Amino acid sequence: MSLPAETTRVVLAARPVGEPTPSDFRIETAPLPEPADGELLLETLYLSLDPYMRGRMSEAESYADPVPLGAVMVGGTVGRVVESKDPSFAKGDVVLSFSGWQSHAIADARHVRKLDPAAAPLSTALGVLGMPGFTAYAGLLQIGKPARGETVVVAAATGPVGSAVGQIAKIKGARAVGIAGGPDKVAHLRALGFDEALDHRAPDFAAQLKAACPNGIDVYFENVGGKVWDAVLPLLNTYARVPVCGLIANYNLTSAPEGPDRSAALMGRILTKSLTVRGFIQSEFVKDQFVHFLADMSGWIADGRVKHREDVVDGLENAPAAFIGLLKGQNFGKLLIKVAQ
Repeated sequence: MSLPAETTRVVLAARPVGEPTPSDFRIETAPLPEPADGELLLETLYLSLDPYMRGRMSEAESYADPVPLGAVMVGGTVGRVVESKDPSFAKGDVVLSFSGWQSHAIADARHVRKLDPAAAPLSTALGVLGMPGFTAYAGLLQIGKPARGETVVVAAATGPVGSAVGQIAKIKGARAVGIAGGPDKVAHLRALGFDEALDHRAPDFAAQLKAACPNGIDVYFENVGGKVWDAVLPLLNTYARVPVCGLIANYNLTSAPEGPDRSAALMGRILTKSLTVRGFIQSEFVKDQFVHFLADMSGWIADGRVKHREDVVDGLENAPAAFIGLLKGQNFGKLLIKVAQ
């Protein structure tokens, strides 16, 4: 069988102003070179869609360089080796890589990880056993450090990060309070074993959160920002810890939120409550924690203490619409694009 001569890819056509639109993306084909020594030709099976990608579409200062206009959108992928020029990999091997939004890619063999299809479903390498699961594990345990009996609150709690945060908190003996959008997601949190599940769309959400946390909040895992953070801040206990993972409510803003500047009040609260507010990128913990994560999370999944949900969309051509929906909270679980069988 001849090797594929081209790849179908989704590139960044324009930088979004506010919410991304379909016109900010372009689907095209491009020639596919043969792999050189030390490289692999991969066929993408699954593509991960994640909120951080919105930041990579912007030229604003961030922890990573923006995607250049006309370049392939970034993203984690699970792919099958079509041709190998590295002795460590054989045709048919399945690997985790960062090949982006495209059907085929050339990858440096040093930068991929071989997966065992018999150990877990392949898609989990992009979710509960991949970057999102590790983000929850490292951020909660290395920064949040929940103690038995403490209250842990997490927003976007049905997403792949938030759902893992709540379940790990329960494993560590803490109370888990999850915040999500809509009755179906709230019901799912209860099924996962969260002690309390709240709908941030409720008109009395702040009052509900206060009632759900009668002893205050010891750890708040921040995924959202916005009005959820406004409701959380007054409830933070002395010495509370706030791992800041994401601020999805702010990603599409084109100007500062309306209203007075409340930064002085925030800094005052940090001072008087001795709060730890710590932003992080999961990659900083990989060297020391990833091996422990794989062992722990695999065990928790096997014994049923951690459950996960996936939202799988068929077809690379549907990635832009699915991503736009992700930023609006339309996904339910870890969002994946199934690119090939």
